[in-house]
Amino acid sequence: MKVAIGADHRGYRLKSAIIEYLKGKGVEVIDFGTDTDEVSVDYPDYAIPVAEAVAKGDADRGILICMTGVGMSITANKVKGVRAGLIYIPNLTELARKHNNINVLCLPGGYMEPEKAYTAVDLFLNTEFEGGRHERRISKIADYEEEKCKNSG
Repeated sequence: MKVAIGADHRGYRLKSAIIEYLKGKGVEVIDFGTDTDEVSVDYPDYAIPVAEAVAKGDADRGILICMTGVGMSITANKVKGVRAGLIYIPNLTELARKHNNINVLCLPGGYMEPEKAYTAVDLFLNTEFEGGRHERRISKIADYEEEKCKNSG
């Protein structure tokens, strides 16, 4: 599995811990930055490339981290084909994968300890989409995206 990851300065420390965790499990990681927590940067500069890598198939999944995770989630969900989920309680990741088929996990770097993040990451990478009635719902989102893209060009 190949995972794209990005964070702003407030998510840098958690991102670094997650990268080491993933590499320890043999997961290929594409790091889109940032590379420090000492310089303030703008979260869209990291969310967009990660989301595009997932949407294009250059990465199987994406992980984004900022202080609250909210800005990353909002930004990533602007990219067609991305279903980013903001997770504060690690166990909700399983439902977000099973029911919503999230392909980008957004985490709050200022509110989540690494151990909880590892639980969320494991669930994100190892839980399959259930399909069934959930597929119908995901298809409605995709249909809306497709229609809006046709009409906005």
